Amino acid sequence: MTYIVGISAYYHDSAVAILKNDKIIGACQEERFTRKKHDSGFPANALKYCLQEAGITLEQVDYIGFFDKPFLKFERLLETYLAEAPRGYKSFAMAIPTWLKEKLFLKDTLLNELTKIQLPDNASKNQIKQLKKILSEKLLFGEHHGSHAGSCFYPSPFSESAILTMDGVGEWTTTAIAHGKENKINFLQEIHFPHSLGLLYSAITYFTGFKVNSGEYKVMGLAPYGQPKYVELIKNNLIDIKEDGSFRLNMKYFNYTTGLTMTSKYFDQLFQRSPRKSEAQLTQFEMDLARSIQDVTEEIVIKLARTAQKLTGSKNLVMAGGVALNCVANGKLLQEKIFDNIWVQPASGDAGGALGVAQNIYFDHLNNSRVVDKNHDSMQGSYLGIKYSNDQVKEYLDSINAKYFYFENFDEYCQKLVEYLTQDKVIGWHQGRMEFGPRALGARSIIGDARSKNMQSIMNLKIKYRESFRPFAPAILRERVTDYFEIDDVDSPYMLMVAQVKKSLQKEMTKEQQQLFGIDKLNIERSQIPAVTHVDYSARIQTVSANTNPRFHQLLKAFEAKTNCPVLINTSFNVRGEPIVCSPQDSYFCFMRTQMDVLAIENFILLKSDQPKFQDDQDWQKTFELD
Repeated sequence: MTYIVGISAYYHDSAVAILKNDKIIGACQEERFTRKKHDSGFPANALKYCLQEAGITLEQVDYIGFFDKPFLKFERLLETYLAEAPRGYKSFAMAIPTWLKEKLFLKDTLLNELTKIQLPDNASKNQIKQLKKILSEKLLFGEHHGSHAGSCFYPSPFSESAILTMDGVGEWTTTAIAHGKENKINFLQEIHFPHSLGLLYSAITYFTGFKVNSGEYKVMGLAPYGQPKYVELIKNNLIDIKEDGSFRLNMKYFNYTTGLTMTSKYFDQLFQRSPRKSEAQLTQFEMDLARSIQDVTEEIVIKLARTAQKLTGSKNLVMAGGVALNCVANGKLLQEKIFDNIWVQPASGDAGGALGVAQNIYFDHLNNSRVVDKNHDSMQGSYLGIKYSNDQVKEYLDSINAKYFYFENFDEYCQKLVEYLTQDKVIGWHQGRMEFGPRALGARSIIGDARSKNMQSIMNLKIKYRESFRPFAPAILRERVTDYFEIDDVDSPYMLMVAQVKKSLQKEMTKEQQQLFGIDKLNIERSQIPAVTHVDYSARIQTVSANTNPRFHQLLKAFEAKTNCPVLINTSFNVRGEPIVCSPQDSYFCFMRTQMDVLAIENFILLKSDQPKFQDDQDWQKTFELD
């Protein structure tokens, strides 16, 4: 047996993955344990969990991979500052001490942290030295986009495919096209910093008043409310796009190379305004700018995909990197039919780099062969995190005197939940192993009736405490997806494809409604599943399979039997500013702090009205208003 640990840390979304030969035993983000959103610290808790899931100690691990190369990153940082000097001194003075203290000597930092995991606090200097020597020989460093490429090719159901990775920046690379065949990946073309589609999208995220590295999906959700008024302005001034999808940014308009902001004063002058302040009223301008950058992003992604197909001749495409989480662009790419099959890594951001580096070590470095199942990927539905038994749940609930009902029979359990769903109640759903990646996929989810006219507003304002414009995703039985959405009969298990609601289910707008603009469109009932139909009749689809999530599939089947509708709202079990819940305590706290009605945790059902008075131990308002 070969055990390999992959680690992603120190930038954002720290995570750990562990392999036993080619099988993924566990993978999770550190934020779920520390409750610090996008936690970038060393993922000690995630590592302890993964080792526990594998049933081994750190000493039994054969290789430990880190997802990128800090020396190359430092080289890029220094070269950029030198090229821009004396501009950027303030940014330089803030960044360099951290590098000199921690990141540049990352091998030592990692060995110190790993040693803490294995040895007791009273370990002798000799024990520490010996363990560091052993671990040092196991430690390997991958390149950032190599880790992204490994994370999407090796778990995919393809023995050969084109690979497209797109993000903000790794060491130097921001975009790459590669070709994967059997157990090897060959890089063909790259675009380098500072020219970055991810950073362009982040610049617009910053300018529209959202938080960089976490608010990009808000821009994507805002886009359908706007018109593409600024597409030509963007293409004539900010970015030069070539026919093959390669591009160059006009750095006059950006400040991220050496400054403390994403955009420069010239960006302000171009759009004749300053960046929107966080929490300020959203205007039609932000909606139109969001729509414009979304259109530009889709154009680039489609052109890059065409180039990838020409270079590789492949019928398959796999994608990773933060830009690959743009499910609207993915949906448009699917419609273009450039490739017969598209597969996107569900943990496409930096967290997925932990899995990618581990798989690169197993397949490429160790030259192990791949066994591919063309009908299934090897992500196991992305249910790779920690789970809690009924005994553990009961122990916690009893310790806080919670009132609950326990169901031995899961059919009866589902029938009871369907009863609540049809009464417009909102349910916190905590079942089985936690998801790996940014999406809740029916393990740590908040669910509701997709047919409800009021459910989107209820969930956004009373449960999630977030902006009212944000859409919710439909979870649908895999076998019914083509009955409800304009999509080929394909899997979309990870909420990474957007498609239109079937025309036959859409509701035509009146002339008066058609005249409405922007946020005024929000409350128009657009289809027979209005709670998951966005203002442009689109939806971010999750297909639910009995193979990967039998419990969620069973609930959907029970709901369909009662209502003749196989669709539920599925959104992440958290509130704004907080990571998705992990433990029974997290779930109970989130349940009690919001206006959720029911908590379904393993085989237990809790009603809000039955619970003892809740003593909150923190200022909840401050928590959910952070971003």
